[in-house]
Amino acid sequence: MTTSKLNTQLCFEVYKAANQFSKLYAKTLLPYELTYPQYLVLLTLWDEDGLTSTEICDRIGVSIGTLNPILQKLIDKKWLYKTLSQKDRRASILSLTDKAKNAEEEIQTQIMEKMCCFDFLPEQGPELKQKLQELNAFLSMMNREESL
Repeated sequence: MTTSKLNTQLCFEVYKAANQFSKLYAKTLLPYELTYPQYLVLLTLWDEDGLTSTEICDRIGVSIGTLNPILQKLIDKKWLYKTLSQKDRRASILSLTDKAKNAEEEIQTQIMEKMCCFDFLPEQGPELKQKLQELNAFLSMMNREESL
């Protein structure tokens, strides 16, 4: 393989890795009729049920315009339900249905089996995750400084 400008870019490798993760998750989540972004919402609510859409946006790093169609599909598929916030009538609270609560362990098991079927992630994963967290923190700081 020849060295090209594209292949020397760290951002390109991160982009390709993100695409590969998305494909792997898509296959694993297919039996549940879930997409990877929908799974991220469920993960967020499995950690803490009963969040506003703004809180979910903040945790998964997407805009409200991106999140709203994801939430609507999850509601339509009976994974979530929405109620008005008692604290702020302009906000809605998103909560897990029994279907979502009951499927958590099975889905998590399927994901773990897929991710751990090779020794790469259990061995390399923690260090790689730490480095990506550091990279994301740095890029976030750079983006905040650029907006000042």
